[in-house]
Parts: sequence; C-alpha cells; structure tokens
Amino acid sequence: MGITHVLARVFLLAWVAGLSAAQAAPYTPTSDAQVIGTLPFRPNDSSARELAALRASAAKDPTDPQFAVALAQQYFDLAIARGDPRYVGYANAVVERFSGNLTAPLLVVRGTLRQYRHDFAAALDDYAAALAMDADLASAHAWRAAIYLVQARYDMANIECQALQRLDRSVLYGGCAGMALAYSGHLDQAYATLQKALSLAHHDDHRLWLQTRLGEVAAWMGQPARAEQHFKLAVRVGQDDGYLLAAWSDFLLDQGRNAEVVKLLASWEASDGLLLRLTEAETGLKLPQAGAHIQALAARFDAARLRGDTTHRAEEARFHLRLRSNAALATQLATENYRGQKEPRDARIALEAALAAGNPDAARDVQQWLTSSRFEDPRLRALDSQIRLLPSASQPGGKP
Repeated sequence: MGITHVLARVFLLAWVAGLSAAQAAPYTPTSDAQVIGTLPFRPNDSSARELAALRASAAKDPTDPQFAVALAQQYFDLAIARGDPRYVGYANAVVERFSGNLTAPLLVVRGTLRQYRHDFAAALDDYAAALAMDADLASAHAWRAAIYLVQARYDMANIECQALQRLDRSVLYGGCAGMALAYSGHLDQAYATLQKALSLAHHDDHRLWLQTRLGEVAAWMGQPARAEQHFKLAVRVGQDDGYLLAAWSDFLLDQGRNAEVVKLLASWEASDGLLLRLTEAETGLKLPQAGAHIQALAARFDAARLRGDTTHRAEEARFHLRLRSNAALATQLATENYRGQKEPRDARIALEAALAAGNPDAARDVQQWLTSSRFEDPRLRALDSQIRLLPSASQPGGKP
C-alpha cells in the first residue's frame, strides 16, 4: 500500500487503542521457517494473493527494504482490518531483519507497530528519525498527527496537518484537519472538511475511512439519519474493516438496534473488540449464547493481564461496566486508560463508569478535556451534566 493510502489506516489508531488493544499480544516468530498457524482469509479475498506475492518478492531479495516495507505494511493493514494481532507479529519479524539499518520508510513502519502497543513515545521517536532523513515523508506526518489527536494535543496535530497540506496531500490533509476540528469543538467545520476530502478521494480505502468518520461526526452532531447514511455507504465499499464494524455497531447499539448488531458481527467472534459489541447486543436480546461469550471475553482479558498487557483497558472497562455490572473496576480501568488516550470513545467509557460508580472525582480529567476542547457530542455533555450533580468526596455529604 502506497503512502497516499496511509491516512485510511492512520486514524484507525483510536480503534487500535480499543479494538486491537483487547486482542492477544502480537507474537514474533523466531525464524522465517516457523509456522505458527494458518491465517484466515474469506472466499474471493484478494488479500491472500497480494500477501503471497509480497512474501515471494521479499524472500527473493531479503535485503531490499522496499519489499520489506510493502510486506510489513500489508501485514499491519490486515491486522487492522481483521482485528488479528498475529499479523503484527509477522510485521515485526520483517522489520527486525533491518534493525541497525532502518530506512525512513522502515522507521515509519516500526513506529506504526510501536503505537499499536501504545508505546507512543517510542513511535514518535521513530517518526522524528524518519523525518530527519526525509522531511517530506507524508506518512510520518500523518502518523504523528494521529498520535497527537489521541493524546488531545491538538496544536501539535494541526502542525502535522499543515505539513500534509504543504506537501499537497489534499485527502490526507482533509482527514487530518477534519478530525482535529471535530475533537476541538467545530463539528460543522469538521463535517464540511471531511466531505471535501471525500470528494477528492479516489481509492476505496480512503472513501471507506472518510465515510466512517463522517458517520461518527454526524452522530456527534445529533443527526442519526445522516450518520446512518454514511455508515451504510462505508459498508458498501465492500472491504473488511474492524474500525468501521466497531463504529457502525456502536451506533446501532446506541439506537437500540441489537438484532442488527448480532447479524453484522456474527462471523467476527475472533476479534475481541467486536465480540464485546456482539455480546452486548446478545445480552440486550437475552440470547442464550451471551453467557458463553461473556466467559470467553473474561478469559481473554484475564490472559492479557497475566501477560502484563495493559493496552486493553478501555475495552475491559466497557466489559466490566456493561456486562459484569462492576462499576468500581470499570472506573479504575477507564481512568487508567484515559491518562494515555483521550479520544471521545475513551472519554465516554470513563464518564459512564464514573457516573455508574457515583464517583465524580474519577471524571475530573475528562470534564477538564470537555471544557478545554469544547467537544460537542450531546451524549458526553449529558453525562458531564449528570456527574456534576453527584456529591464529591471532597464536599460536605460526599463519600469518604
């Protein structure tokens, strides 16, 4: 996948922080000959052929960094689309062959893999090193913008957006600027900016991503009919995409359309983030399989904790709040998660958990972000208002 396709994956970082974070930790094979398992592909899926061709090219000339970049990027794209972290392990193995001799594009790929694990500081170091070699590397600017958006560092994100504009990457710039506007209290402008980027997009992956984010922005604007139209147009692109499935499912859950979620996610149980949403829908419908899915999710989260994997906290918080009714634990996890990730999805679960636990102090950081960012989502604003009615532990009548 070329550099001009990068933004279609870049802003999937919000979901990587949630959906893929709940997956098992990526495993890096110790040798090229080691077979870990057979990765699934859907019937008539061209990804298998593309991956086979890239692997053959990389094997033919293992010292060529261009083949390595293409192969590692393809693995990463598949990890995001399928919610399967095993592909990230394979991408790591490809990049590690060049350790000590990393080109700028390989540094970008390594940064991408590091941010997948939420090692944002190391990822930013890689992007800085890549840009020191090539100041016009659009992918590095786009990925830095994505991390800054996750961290709510909107001034820094805008600098990267301007770099993309300077490089005449109109679609990348429109997506970057549109999300920076959305997160900082300018939903109308964000929607218009993303629409303009969509009008310039010629690739399916660009259109899929832009339609998805337009759907989210429309939902934040309180326009569900328009949001649904965008999500359906994204689905019609016909590509598997974990972020789209999660965002569309969340929208349907908010609308009380559980049966549609069950149908949409029926074949996605391997992805923990999507299984979580499927189980929420099944629980709402009182379907018998919900119990088994709750147990499966609990086992996966327990296994992640034993590995020391803390990248799944937002998803685990949602699990404990909505499926286990453990508001106290959910609050702890959501608060810990929010220290590093400040996307609207992270803010929402933190507010929901704090409200359910009757713990307004746990919501203070999110409330400060709402005040400073002026983010306009009415759901978050309503949660904020409800929490402000709760007595604080530091106030008379508050909990000790």
